[in-house]
Amino acid sequence: MKIGLRILLGYVLIVGLAAWFLLNIFVDEVKPGVRASQEDTLVDTANLLAEMAAPDVKSGALTAIAPPMRDYARRSVSARIGGITKRHLDYRVYIVDAGGIVLFDTAGTDVGKDYSRWNDVYLTLRGKYGARSTRSDPDDENSTVMYVAAPILDPADRSRIIGVLTVAKPNASAQGFIERGQRVILRWGALLLGLSLLVGMAFAWWLARALRRLMDYVADVEAGRKAVLPDFGNNEIATLARALEAMRTRLEGKEYAERLMHTLTHELKSPIAAIQASAELLQEDMPEAERRRFLGNILEQNTRQKRLIDKLLALVRVEQQQRLEQAAPVDVHALCAVVAGDFSGALAERGQVLDMGEGGTPLHVQGDELLLRQAVGNLLDNAIGFAPPGSVIRIAACRRDGFAVVAICDSGPGIPAYAQERLFERFYSLPRPDGAKSTGLGLPFVREVAALHGGTVTVANAAQGGCCAELALPLPLTL
Repeated sequence: MKIGLRILLGYVLIVGLAAWFLLNIFVDEVKPGVRASQEDTLVDTANLLAEMAAPDVKSGALTAIAPPMRDYARRSVSARIGGITKRHLDYRVYIVDAGGIVLFDTAGTDVGKDYSRWNDVYLTLRGKYGARSTRSDPDDENSTVMYVAAPILDPADRSRIIGVLTVAKPNASAQGFIERGQRVILRWGALLLGLSLLVGMAFAWWLARALRRLMDYVADVEAGRKAVLPDFGNNEIATLARALEAMRTRLEGKEYAERLMHTLTHELKSPIAAIQASAELLQEDMPEAERRRFLGNILEQNTRQKRLIDKLLALVRVEQQQRLEQAAPVDVHALCAVVAGDFSGALAERGQVLDMGEGGTPLHVQGDELLLRQAVGNLLDNAIGFAPPGSVIRIAACRRDGFAVVAICDSGPGIPAYAQERLFERFYSLPRPDGAKSTGLGLPFVREVAALHGGTVTVANAAQGGCCAELALPLPLTL
């Protein structure tokens, strides 16, 4: 499983569990919270009414308190509260004497009954807080009614309880507010959860994208491909990427220098030995013709060394270059014409003819014209060296699958099977038909230039004989 998906799943799990836990707590707390608030109101109301009822209970005639309470029970109301319309009053009030016998009931049903065993009355008569919650329908859990009692104190001796006043209110009257509160919490909770998940997804996508770009860069470095450090901005990943780039530069620089010195030393041994041997022989007396031959050998080997060093330096520069510094439009057909002009002397010397074909549709690529000129020149130089004198060499540029392809084909002996896998090795070269041997740096240089431009180079035997080299360069995207 990819790290971005792991991070996202972990985030979703943590946020989901936290949201579920918190939402459940909030939703579960709405109901007891509303009922606690309702009970608090009932306590205040019961104590207020108990004070108002005390004189009547003391006198034994409820002439002052009973009529208003009966009128209250018959009132109608229409009020909009928190989005819920209230159309009837829900309080039920009853008064009992010191023995628990009902003296008054707004419902008009239980006057004369003994309520002394009900918790609200029983506890209040003993000086405790009396309250109970009882179902009006034993089979319906939503039919509970909350009863809160207050002691009726003797006006002459407030330490003596002469009765109890209870205020009752159905819990169902608050159900609408409870459900509304729960809906609001769930709705906002779902919205916040959704936003949290979106933020988590965005963060996981950003982190996974940054890590994927870093891993692609590391994979390119590990495979030895051209790799440019992506821009990660200014964060911890960017710091890590820069540290990897610095480490890579140091390690590759050291390894490259060691490898370069080893190969250069190896390749220079032969011309240096030839020069040394010729110089030692020149110290002896010899015929003038022999002297001239040895002097010519020294000059030839010195030229070989210079050519080897120049080409190696050019290859080093392009190998160490990770990207094109200044890419500009390059006309591929014009480039081929310029390269043909560069090698007109070599072609004439061998009596060879360069067939440019037809110009075709214009082809333009983004790149470094000088590097591309050297690359195409190396391919043409190989073709001239391996093609028979007086033969025709074909060079053409065409569009193929989003690439501009420069193809150079000759009618030479082709590539032996044993050499096909080693053509792009540094310093590896095949002897040319005239016995000459190249530096073995031309094709590695072309491959590096192609990689810098995002392209490829292939060299293979042609079906009709000879060899065909193709340099493919990506064409710019067109809208």
